[in-house]
Amino acid sequence: MSNDCGHIHQNSFSSPSKEEENVVVALKNISVAYDNKTVLHDVDLNIYKNDFLGIIGPNGGGKTTLVRTILGFLQPKAGSIRFFEEGKPVNSLTMGYLPQYSSIDKKFPICVEEVILSGLSSKRSLIGRFTREQKDRAHETIARMGLEGLEKRPIGQLSGGQLQRALLGRAVISDPCLLILDEPSTYIDKHFEARLYGLLTEINKDCAIVLVSHDIGTVLQNVKSIACVNETLDYHPDTGITSEWLEKSFHCPIDLLGHGTMPHRVLGKHGH
Repeated sequence: MSNDCGHIHQNSFSSPSKEEENVVVALKNISVAYDNKTVLHDVDLNIYKNDFLGIIGPNGGGKTTLVRTILGFLQPKAGSIRFFEEGKPVNSLTMGYLPQYSSIDKKFPICVEEVILSGLSSKRSLIGRFTREQKDRAHETIARMGLEGLEKRPIGQLSGGQLQRALLGRAVISDPCLLILDEPSTYIDKHFEARLYGLLTEINKDCAIVLVSHDIGTVLQNVKSIACVNETLDYHPDTGITSEWLEKSFHCPIDLLGHGTMPHRVLGKHGH
């Protein structure tokens, strides 16, 4: 299992303008292609300090491609990605990443504690050992994720929700500048889902968060801004979006229905 908390590099930069002072990641005219197919084109996006950005869009529209490009797993064929800390351009950012559940190999021989500690691999000592302080931090993170008593359990013996929590702990243990979560609610029970978003609200005080989800209602309830990705990107600086905006972005009718404390989404009839 590789360490997805990475340090992402850029090629060149100049001094940021006044409007960039709170930007941590700036994408300009990004286009991404693979298998001879352009998946994203002409994407502009700024991610701001302490923002909680929800990324929505139809299946196959490029949501995961976008976050993998930000993380450096994919290289754009055009455009630029720039990084900033405290308004100053930097070569890299520390990022935490929670991948989609389906990308995890549950047969990999590693336990919960090791999964979470792997988020600190780049800070491990030269002799390859974690310090007592780092192990204490891992135990604090285990408790924060509600995984007490499961420290030595192999990931193959975890439920889907337990594994997601372990991977979230791995993503946040390094105090990243940017936390990216790809469909984090998958396989998490409703009881922990409420706790998850409570944790994310707390984490958001210290870092920017990008949340990718197909669940429009849940996204709108929890994030601060919205980007709809469907080959291109349509950005909305708050969550007060209209049905017309969603229909234009998804290219099909969409209705939102609030129900209790957890909104649901209903897709209207469409022809494609």
